[in-house]
Amino acid sequence: GWLKTFDDYFRDQTQHILNNMVIKLQEDNRRKFMWSEISYFSKWWDGIDSQKKDAIKRLIKDGQFEIVTGGWVMPDEASPHYFALIDQLIEGHQWLEKNLGVKPKSGWAIDPFGHSPTMAYLLKRTGFSNMLIQRVHYSVKKHFAMQKTLEFFWRQNWDLGSSTDILCHMMPFYSYDVPHTCGPDPKICCQFDFRRLPGGRISCPWRVPPEAIHAGNVQHRAWLILDQYRKKSKLFRTKVLLAPLGDDFRYTESSEWDQQYQNYQKLFDYMNSHPEWHIKVQFGTLSDYFEALRKESNLIGQSSNSFFPVLSGDFFTYADRDHHYWSGYFTSRPFYKRLDRAMESYLRAAEILYSLALVQSSKSEKMSIFPSVDNYKLLTEARRNLGLFQHHDAITGTSKDWVVVDYGTRLFHSIMNLKKVIIDSVHILILKDKGAYKYDTLTPFLRMDDVQSSQDSLPRKTVIKLTSQPRYLLVYNSMEQERSSVVSVNVNSPKVKLLSPLGKPVTVQISAVWDGAATVSHEAYQMSFVAHVPPLGLGVYQLLEGQSSETVLADYNIYMRNRRQAKPDKLFKIQELQNSVDNIILENSYMKLWFSGMSGLLEKINNKEDGKNRQIKVEFAWYGTTSNRDKSGAYLFLPDGDAKPYIFADPPTIRVAHGRIFSEVVCFFHHVTHTTRLYKVQGLEGQSLEVSNIVDITGEYNRELAMRISSDVNSQNRFYTDLNGYQIQPRMTMSKLPLQANIYPMTTMAYIQDAGVRLTLHSAQSLGVASLKNGQLEVIMDRRLMQDDNRGLGQGVQDNKITANMFRLLLERRHGADVNEEKASVSFPSLLSHMTSSFLNHPVIPMTTYADSGVPELLNTFSPLMSSLPCDMHIVNLRTIQSKVDIEPSDEAALILHRKGFDCRFSNRDTGLHCSTTQGKIKVHKLFNKFRVESLKPTSLSLMHSPPDARNISEINMSSMEINTFRIRLR
Repeated sequence: GWLKTFDDYFRDQTQHILNNMVIKLQEDNRRKFMWSEISYFSKWWDGIDSQKKDAIKRLIKDGQFEIVTGGWVMPDEASPHYFALIDQLIEGHQWLEKNLGVKPKSGWAIDPFGHSPTMAYLLKRTGFSNMLIQRVHYSVKKHFAMQKTLEFFWRQNWDLGSSTDILCHMMPFYSYDVPHTCGPDPKICCQFDFRRLPGGRISCPWRVPPEAIHAGNVQHRAWLILDQYRKKSKLFRTKVLLAPLGDDFRYTESSEWDQQYQNYQKLFDYMNSHPEWHIKVQFGTLSDYFEALRKESNLIGQSSNSFFPVLSGDFFTYADRDHHYWSGYFTSRPFYKRLDRAMESYLRAAEILYSLALVQSSKSEKMSIFPSVDNYKLLTEARRNLGLFQHHDAITGTSKDWVVVDYGTRLFHSIMNLKKVIIDSVHILILKDKGAYKYDTLTPFLRMDDVQSSQDSLPRKTVIKLTSQPRYLLVYNSMEQERSSVVSVNVNSPKVKLLSPLGKPVTVQISAVWDGAATVSHEAYQMSFVAHVPPLGLGVYQLLEGQSSETVLADYNIYMRNRRQAKPDKLFKIQELQNSVDNIILENSYMKLWFSGMSGLLEKINNKEDGKNRQIKVEFAWYGTTSNRDKSGAYLFLPDGDAKPYIFADPPTIRVAHGRIFSEVVCFFHHVTHTTRLYKVQGLEGQSLEVSNIVDITGEYNRELAMRISSDVNSQNRFYTDLNGYQIQPRMTMSKLPLQANIYPMTTMAYIQDAGVRLTLHSAQSLGVASLKNGQLEVIMDRRLMQDDNRGLGQGVQDNKITANMFRLLLERRHGADVNEEKASVSFPSLLSHMTSSFLNHPVIPMTTYADSGVPELLNTFSPLMSSLPCDMHIVNLRTIQSKVDIEPSDEAALILHRKGFDCRFSNRDTGLHCSTTQGKIKVHKLFNKFRVESLKPTSLSLMHSPPDARNISEINMSSMEINTFRIRLR
């Protein structure tokens, strides 16, 4: 969906394209057609008769119809996380395998606004040999055309060999429409888009219309288009030429099929009948082109590997003309970029728990009432809704307001459904006596800790009612690492006693729940504790009302700024201060933080490992938009110069909390509530600070709000951003380029460094990021724009929501870095940094049993893995595979593993990681606990290809950076 919703486009356009295709391709076997997105194709397939289905299978077999890429959508490549990119590929490829028995060979990405090497890697590992891209900066296209490097082998920058090489074709011109695909002159090419014949609804903007081809003009018209073909062909190294013939929602009407195919066939017949013209021309699919290309490059006497150049790197930030850089969309509609990431975390948790619950339910007759089919349908719908949202007009924030609502509603419904899958799965896994398993659709066994009331609201914590009878509080850890994480839930009484899985009292911090900045609500109290949870496992705590010496209240200082005094509180110690010039200080065993007494914002950090003080200042800033005719919109960032500091007329109210588990500083500005929290725990969560912003710019006019971190790190114009949460791409801020060209996408992290230190900003949502001055990182948090930016959307961005942004700021010492390394084309996070990112993006999930139900006895922990996986091994997913029949589960799952590349020059001393590294080896029989691995077979990334000798393996052995998929059967 872009200007219409997915369903409206299907009803008005897509179904007619596909219906006409079946008829028109069968009229002449020389005709060819290709299709990319399975979301639409599957919806159409479900509604057609078996006669049409058989015709499609014949057309595919005969090579007239080709599926290219075959993912659920053609995804954006800047904002999506690699989890979702892989998931939508699997969803599409699994659908194709089941319904058509077809395996795509080539990638087709003509519309994403810039291209990521992560996508090239994923396509290569799904078994593709070729791919095509289109939206690349016009100067890069020009350079590549002059060097004849528009066709190249794209290699990952971390690959020391050539195993990631994939042949990539970059289209040379401005657009993928017909005026820009036959050759360099759109005025001429447009005359060969026969839907624009006089009398139709669309015409050529260059004011020279197409002419229908007949005996009297065929020679001249053929010569005209051949001249364009020849000119285009001069930009490439071979004589094989690709000229795509299509556009958005073309071929809806039967008449267009006739106009295009019949007129082109006359041109082809004429050209082919004149050998002296030295041309052979025909309709073809993408794979036809790449086959001809490889054949041709081999004929020239070299293998294609040495014939085409090898390239590494990415194609961001995109500009299509002038200074029109498409860096605005890296942030546009940030509320939904955050919702997307929350949904991914729930989906992954639900997939893993469901896969284990399914195995558990097959172990006895009594448990076969587990709603496996219903839940599998919910999972499938969630996969498809997440897949749909990765589309290049969805997660990008570049569709019409009501289309955004449609996408948001799909994500929102799926999150609710995934919570149900999680609860149903946990139920069967955590029962002590599996014979007591009962399933009741009306009364769920557990309830989640938060509720979201609508697709555009932030989640709120539910309040747990305590009684003297203990009730269970379950904590799920979806990571493959044992974890000590702070869990906070809301309870209705400050008198709370918490028992660990072993029945021992646990230290608890009780904090106030606030109404606004300075009023304590006595409806609820926040209870925080450190939960220790096994990998992929559940910890079972017990919660009751009662006095406990382990329960400690937080204390508060509130800087009121001459505002009305709040009533003194009966429970909490709250000290009200009018003004402060002194710094506010928070500290734990790893670091000490100083905040400004005026603004409440961070000013410096003392790292206790080396005792050094570091200037690290947080500030906010506004960007406006240019006074020129072309202004910022959903896609483009066209600022009116450097950002202006965020100025507050009155100093903000600042609330400081000091507690046993965490301390925090909260500042209440007009447009943002900014919280910096320091956890007082040993291990991972105590080593970085949690920074969160609740942003509200709904009253603004053409403004964008940025958070800037300025430090004394000597970064020398270099900074590093991740691509899709998968790899790091070094960046260089270029002073000769406009400001907007120096903004890059950040999916999960960005960092700056010098010889002694690295400062990383971890993010729980995709946003635009830059380092415009030495030692700075800045992230654009929201943008409100009153006008369209002339890229087809036809509106600005004025549907801003109150949006929560979550970050972690990590300061690490570097050892043994040399000068050359700073200029290297590759960089890696530390293990601590990887784990910090994982914990931020996959928070533990608390759940409680209902108070009034007689709850059967539960296990005190559920530990499905024998131990934590090696630190650099990540379970991307454990995804139950569909059965051959309807939407039902099979007894196999896809186990997707990623071995992360990390920089080992960071000390792992005292990082509190409960894991080691094993050179990428895992013994299969040592993987699961209570579940037996019946078979484990390697397969391609999206399950499309299994090696011919795919046998059971007893040891997993992975190279660094690789993502491998296995078919696993558990018992």
